[in-house]
Amino acid sequence: MSQLHLLLLVASAAVVLAGYSSSTDESTDASNSIGDTKCDKNPLSELTFQLSGSSLHWPCESTKNIYVQSGRYVPRNVIVTRAQLQRDSAFVALPRYKQGVPFTLGKVNLKKGECLTKIAPYPCWAIQEEGNCQALQSVVDIAVDQNGLLWALDVGIVNTLEQPIRRCSPKIVAINTANHKVVKSIDLSDLVTSESRLQFIVVDYSKDNKPFVYVADAGARSILVYDITGNKSYRIVLPKATAPTSDVLYVALTAKPDGTSTLFFSYLSSPRLYSIKGEYLRVGQGAGSIIDVGPKPYGKQAVLLGADGGTSLFFRYKGENDIYLWDSETCFKAANLQEVQRGGDCRLSTQVLPGHKRFMWALESNFHDFISDRTGCNGASIVLHPVVRECDD
Repeated sequence: MSQLHLLLLVASAAVVLAGYSSSTDESTDASNSIGDTKCDKNPLSELTFQLSGSSLHWPCESTKNIYVQSGRYVPRNVIVTRAQLQRDSAFVALPRYKQGVPFTLGKVNLKKGECLTKIAPYPCWAIQEEGNCQALQSVVDIAVDQNGLLWALDVGIVNTLEQPIRRCSPKIVAINTANHKVVKSIDLSDLVTSESRLQFIVVDYSKDNKPFVYVADAGARSILVYDITGNKSYRIVLPKATAPTSDVLYVALTAKPDGTSTLFFSYLSSPRLYSIKGEYLRVGQGAGSIIDVGPKPYGKQAVLLGADGGTSLFFRYKGENDIYLWDSETCFKAANLQEVQRGGDCRLSTQVLPGHKRFMWALESNFHDFISDRTGCNGASIVLHPVVRECDD
């Protein structure tokens, strides 16, 4: 790997986080609720879960001590950036941005009233071994599909914010959450280029129930498509006009009741939002299929946080934490954006997702402090909670 490419990878990781700072069971129904649609003075504090790099589940204390003494566990270097909810559990991605992250894919139990919950490696410790290409190296995003399969995007590069090291080729790993077994591993070597920076993953199903995986490749200005059943892959190269600079390529998938899906995407630096229907992605048809949805409201840089499993998308503006909902069946303009959560000062949302208790949930952290090494000994402040609109004082 060239020094230039390593620098690009460092910049990519920093921009993904700085961009934030400066569907199964209960989670596939578009009717997931947002706290109280009017307001709520007590925003479900008993369903607010704190996650921390200093609160991991270890097989025994001696194992933890070995990891600490060898430098393989540095609590302040652990951060959760993405999550997926399934019933009363949350699967979480812990990218190895810095040295000392003992595992990169985890699971937490969302037990009501348990404020600080421990993160356990998922599905087991053996699959987390750094340097073993049969194991997970650095999971940057995850998706749980309608059949209970967890799809993990492993970029294969560790210590991205310090001294990047390519341990293995990028891959997608599918895990059956019913029996916790790895059912598929997809090597992405043939789909990536020297400029590739893989950032997000979504899973789509055709109307005949065949699975497809879409991956955002910001560096190569592409959407990677993998046909799981047909064992085929495509690279959809996006028009240059969609990417003023190749910083963060956000993607989110909407679905109508008839099974029609649409992938919405936008670079952080782009002033516009774009989309392409799933039926075109699934056959590798990009030319002439991309729709310019419209300019981002107020000319601000917008962070696409996720979808509700139906036709609604969630946004926030760069450096701000107020969350807005937009129904993609309406015109993309400020008048059609609904504020669904007023943000605080300490943390910023990295994701909004459907799930547990039929709420929409927000994952927040102070990753801007994490990047700047200002998190202290306990590491980043990470919270998972229902999206709730609070009353004005």
